[in-house]
Amino acid sequence: MNLNKTGRNYRREDSVIRIGEVSIGGGEFQIIAGPCSVESEEQILEISDVLKTTGIKILRGGAFKPRTSPYDFQGLKNDGIRLLSETKKQTNLLIVSEVMGINELPLFDEIDIIQVGARNMQNFELLKALGRINKPILLKRGYANTVYELLQSAEYIMLEGNENVILCERGIRTFENATRNTLDLSIIPVVKELSHLPIIVDPSHATGKASYVAAMAMAATAAGCDGLLIEVHNNPETALSDGKQSLNPEEFSDLYKNVNKIRACINK
Repeated sequence: MNLNKTGRNYRREDSVIRIGEVSIGGGEFQIIAGPCSVESEEQILEISDVLKTTGIKILRGGAFKPRTSPYDFQGLKNDGIRLLSETKKQTNLLIVSEVMGINELPLFDEIDIIQVGARNMQNFELLKALGRINKPILLKRGYANTVYELLQSAEYIMLEGNENVILCERGIRTFENATRNTLDLSIIPVVKELSHLPIIVDPSHATGKASYVAAMAMAATAAGCDGLLIEVHNNPETALSDGKQSLNPEEFSDLYKNVNKIRACINK
């Protein structure tokens, strides 16, 4: 397995990705939370205030949304980025948002962590372009890709000079259809053995159902991940995208407390 930059031979100690005063990896654990999509100024500011009160330091929110159906909500695009920038100024939360193509990168100056979605994991020209900017990249595993392929995609970014890569497991496609995808928690020890890069887990996209998210978040925490990516919406029933897998604020507060209890146990 050719892992020139991502492998333990390149760096024995765990990489720690630092964004201001916030760190991910090397024992530093973060829960990234927020709505699948930015829908309005009122919506994003309301949920941001709630999450900040809970203890969240990094807000997720989609402005450009890749959807399987062309008839589904595609995001507010430029206006969504603008609203995320305004939210950042008002709350001081760090922002994660997904980029769809190279031509959108100039819009992401105020975004702290740029997400590469599962569909773009092997968009090699985009990966190379992201390797030439000085921002952390959250790289999601494709739903039909191996651990090796995920690490090779990270290599594309790192070979261009940007070594601030955070890997993300979000479930893979199998014959099982009880959940949206099959959450592969075995990737956590595998990545920890092979690579120095931090890995977080997205149980929202993996399960596709809000009632399963907390259990999988706690399981991922116990398995040793470096963080979680959780979809939280003010009112999931009215969400314009992925409402079925989004937690409401009360459900997220319970998850947050339980995850921290598990972390306290495993860190004794």
